[in-house]
Amino acid sequence: MSSSYMSWRSSGTNRRPTQPTNTSKNRGTIYPDLNQDPTPEPVIHFLAFALIIFLGLLQFLPASHFRHPSDPHRNWVPFNSHSSPSPTVKLAVDEDDGLIHIVSWMQCLDLKVLVVLANSTLSSSRYPDLLHFHFFTPQGDKDKVSFYKLKVLFPHSNLELHGQEKVKEIFKRASSEAEYDSLNLEEIAPFIIPSVHQSLTKFIYVSPNLILMTWFSLLGRIEELTGIDLSAHGAAAAEDCSNRLNSYISLDVLDAIQRSASKPWISVTPYVKDACMPGLSLLLINGKKLGEFLEAVLWWSKVLNWSDRSDKRNPAIGLALYNRYLKLSNSWLVKEPASVDTIEKSMITHYDGPKIVCSEFGNDTIPGSSHGNLWIKYLPSMSNQILGS
Repeated sequence: MSSSYMSWRSSGTNRRPTQPTNTSKNRGTIYPDLNQDPTPEPVIHFLAFALIIFLGLLQFLPASHFRHPSDPHRNWVPFNSHSSPSPTVKLAVDEDDGLIHIVSWMQCLDLKVLVVLANSTLSSSRYPDLLHFHFFTPQGDKDKVSFYKLKVLFPHSNLELHGQEKVKEIFKRASSEAEYDSLNLEEIAPFIIPSVHQSLTKFIYVSPNLILMTWFSLLGRIEELTGIDLSAHGAAAAEDCSNRLNSYISLDVLDAIQRSASKPWISVTPYVKDACMPGLSLLLINGKKLGEFLEAVLWWSKVLNWSDRSDKRNPAIGLALYNRYLKLSNSWLVKEPASVDTIEKSMITHYDGPKIVCSEFGNDTIPGSSHGNLWIKYLPSMSNQILGS
């Protein structure tokens, strides 16, 4: 027993020890025939870091070009360096609240026409959040249903409905019944509104039956009118050379009036017989410089005895503005949507959809045969559900 045990123990303790491996010989690359990775120069690290910093700083530079979403050719268009957000706010129509006030007068309410006007104006603006719409309607802010419908379609826009009673009252009090009937209230209202609403001393007046083209917002946005210096004028408008002075009144009559009457609104220089009349569908108004404008309009209407000529448009407003308004560029003149070529060359065109016509016996809708298709583009997606078909 003892001998076998000792034999086993002896064999366990007398094993040949293993030779320690030389780890120093195994160091190095696995494939010694391949070259080691090159070590880049320190200057390369510096240049790469500088390039990353430079590209990061470029993100803080203002954009120089943009592509308008309504441009089918997706052309790059340079930003106008004079129309950045800060100058627009600084030169806004209302210097107190920094908003651009858009005013429109509608003799009889037609929500679909107002929706197209508002949506086309917002779509053609670079800063739609600065626009504040003031719609003068027969019932004004008493018509809560119409206001809520507009707010559903334009939830983030500044909208107000105003009544027309005060403006009509001032006009009736200053004019006779014949003069009141001979003048288009929609044309004379923009010049009376500043005396009724003290907060609306500077604004852009837009006729409700207009569409501001989206694709030409690149050339003339509605807010760019606010940058025009109107300190020396009561109004600014584009010249409408399709209506000339000699088509309304004889030059001999004007010369006789000029010699016999002495009024501040009569031109000191001879009247030009073929002078273009101002377009009254889009106006820039400075109420502080209008002065006795309403008196001048009523005086011209009375002197010309225009109440007996109901077949023609009363030129009294054009004569009151003669040489007393700032002329806008021809691009702000309203064009008729007669053809595709005409539309593509204009920024503003007339509404070509169904509309309500005011009548003493009730409001009627123009038959559908005369409708165009341009207005449909500017209807919001929910219009049919909110306004009805």
